[in-house]
Amino acid sequence: MSSSSARPVIYVVDDDPGVLGSLRFLLETDGFDVETFRNGPALLNAAAAKEADCFVIDYKMPNIDGIDLASRLRSRDIAAPIILITGYPDDNIRAKAVVAGVYDVLLKPHIEESLVARIRGVLQEAGPVAHP
Repeated sequence: MSSSSARPVIYVVDDDPGVLGSLRFLLETDGFDVETFRNGPALLNAAAAKEADCFVIDYKMPNIDGIDLASRLRSRDIAAPIILITGYPDDNIRAKAVVAGVYDVLLKPHIEESLVARIRGVLQEAGPVAHP
């Protein structure tokens, strides 16, 4: 976990401001520190991207989709677990996500119940993330 906080830091990337607000509220209510980004380039330009304990990334976004963003994070040696969220159920997305280093894929719009459980599970499985 981030050395500046005892609470896990979750970075959420989604181009829909309503979804970002809802996910921030859900995750903060459940005890996480949350940083939000409206698109992939905003996340990639964030100097503190290595501070995240987990990423929640939307699949369908302009400029860089969630799978490409996951690949770019992995190419930067960012090891924190990535959970992809999508409203487009498709086995090809799951297969591509695995190749890109995504831990899990959750389907919108009913992710509220499963997202917190998946984040907690992935953080427990991954153990503490080493932050440079």
